[in-house]
Amino acid sequence: MHPIFVARGEASDAVPIWFVTTAGWDDGGGPLDARTRAFARAAGYEPRPGSHLLVPGANNKLGGVLFGIENPGAANKNLFLPGTLAELVPSGSYRFGNAPHDARLAALAFALGSYRFTRYRKSDGKTLRLATPEGIDAGDVSRMVEAAFLARDLINTPANDMGPAELEKAARDVAARFDAKIGVTVGDDLLVRNFPLIHAVGRAAAAAPRLIDMTWGDSTAPKVTLVGKGVCFDSGGLDIKPDNAMLIMKKDMGGAANVLALAQMVMDAKLKIRLRVLIPAVENAISGSAMRPLDIYRSRKGITVEIGNTDAEGRLILADALALADEEAPELLIDMGTLTGAARVALGPELPPFYTDDDALAAKVTQHAAAENDPLWRLPLWRPYEAMLESKTADINNVSTSSFAGSITCALFMQRFVEFAKAWLHFDIYAWTPAAKPGRPEGGECQAARAIYALLKERYG
Repeated sequence: MHPIFVARGEASDAVPIWFVTTAGWDDGGGPLDARTRAFARAAGYEPRPGSHLLVPGANNKLGGVLFGIENPGAANKNLFLPGTLAELVPSGSYRFGNAPHDARLAALAFALGSYRFTRYRKSDGKTLRLATPEGIDAGDVSRMVEAAFLARDLINTPANDMGPAELEKAARDVAARFDAKIGVTVGDDLLVRNFPLIHAVGRAAAAAPRLIDMTWGDSTAPKVTLVGKGVCFDSGGLDIKPDNAMLIMKKDMGGAANVLALAQMVMDAKLKIRLRVLIPAVENAISGSAMRPLDIYRSRKGITVEIGNTDAEGRLILADALALADEEAPELLIDMGTLTGAARVALGPELPPFYTDDDALAAKVTQHAAAENDPLWRLPLWRPYEAMLESKTADINNVSTSSFAGSITCALFMQRFVEFAKAWLHFDIYAWTPAAKPGRPEGGECQAARAIYALLKERYG
């Protein structure tokens, strides 16, 4: 298990966390004994959602923690609210003294809220432990935490230490842990092996572009393929971004980080699939060899692509990877990438859109996203908008001729490269938390991976 979790039998001295509500407080009910309630009243404590109080115990030790949550009948309860406890309590071992609204999500949020990125500076030294609540699968929750921390670490690492070669090493580390096979095509070999779009995007950078290809599991099992955008830094290319838009572009490999996190969960859980992970890893840089606006490239699939904007590079590298994945007609093909600002304008940073033509699959994704508190929202593959991608000199343009529906037209562009897969899911994620939320510290974020893992576990567990 992740180090933050301990078995209940190993936490006899754990400090209880009591979840309290205004309703229980007013009627005198709830989990508190008379002494604790008297101390809380003397301290002027009010159990508003998110409020807390440290209660003294014997021998100058902490005796308990009161934490306010919403009333049981409240609408739109924040099931990750207990994630703020990781910031509020001192080092030590804790247990839930009574049941929150959802003990599994509360434990998950507590652990996720404890995350610190410590590669370049010392941590605050806080050490937290949580006795796993009764009735939850501690191993599965721990698996999700570990995967989320992997994704966050990769995204938070700046591009000088997380370029294409370092992203390859991260993939090799995951592959080695689970005895997966991995192969990498680098530099001009991309042209030899027919990945022209990946090469075109990445060739201007000092670090060579590459395609990472990992496989795991029984070759006769259902094929599930994950494709993740690995743009380790995005300057925008010759259509250069303004400085404010470039500031957090180290996160543009968030799709790759999240598919590695998802792959780690799948392999650790030993799901009954043949898993394949494809990560085109590049830096979108500027040099004399950079691709130019109005250049035309023939993709792996044979579709010719006109470059309407060099800052729409993620869909280009994903197109070649999707074409490769599609050639073996997987049962489920999933891609993830930090692709469009339009998605953020439409839905904000916390609610990534997803796309599929399969209504039953979409309903399952929505169901698991809600159950895992991993928010997702389906947007339509609106066919009339395909006209926005028309080119006068090539089969397709990589950007729309309009400023409208940018996330939808991106999805429609990539769908052109998926023909044989039995089902396809596309996620336009942000992979970043701009301001800290319960269970979600500011910085790199694991988005969509837990919901997809739950879907795959239901199907292939």
